Amino acid sequence: MTEAFDPLVKEIRACQLCRHELPLEPNPVFQAHPQAKILIAGQAPGIRVHESSLPFNDPSGDRLRDWLNVDRETFYNPEKFAIIPMGFCYPGTGKSGDLPPRPECAATWHDRLLATLPDIQLTLVIGQYAHKYYLGKNRKNNLTETVKAWREFQPDLIPLPHPSPRNNIWLRKNPWFDEEVVPVIQDRIKTILN
Repeated sequence: MTEAFDPLVKEIRACQLCRHELPLEPNPVFQAHPQAKILIAGQAPGIRVHESSLPFNDPSGDRLRDWLNVDRETFYNPEKFAIIPMGFCYPGTGKSGDLPPRPECAATWHDRLLATLPDIQLTLVIGQYAHKYYLGKNRKNNLTETVKAWREFQPDLIPLPHPSPRNNIWLRKNPWFDEEVVPVIQDRIKTILN
């Protein structure tokens, strides 16, 4: 597996596919290892992540690590967590926040990269763009309905809202997420990592 993995990682890190569509130089941010057990399929890096080249190195990551009940050392261990966003590079900002992930990344890289990660036991699918890609026709009418239906996707996959501070209102309106879903995620991760 490493024979295919290492050259693929180099190819992704050198990617220039949508260079002319990005506000900054391409900087593909992701984390993977052939022995990874848990896949986090996210959206796209924000500006802080772009600058640090470390996935979820921002307040969204702090909340996500709380949801998962893991520390930074565990989270950034690629043999435990693969972190693969729908768009690997910062897409820029629009009127209501960051722009959607560039579509070229998932279409070009996801299947190839996932094929080199044979030990994934749980996929956490974060946000509407990842829901659309990973759940396809099985996703519901909107993000809330999709996350509410999390039991339908168990045990290998759990759809999540984005952990961004922009979603504080959503989290207040949907306390069932913290009460029902987060403990299940934490138990599942503890089981997998132990």
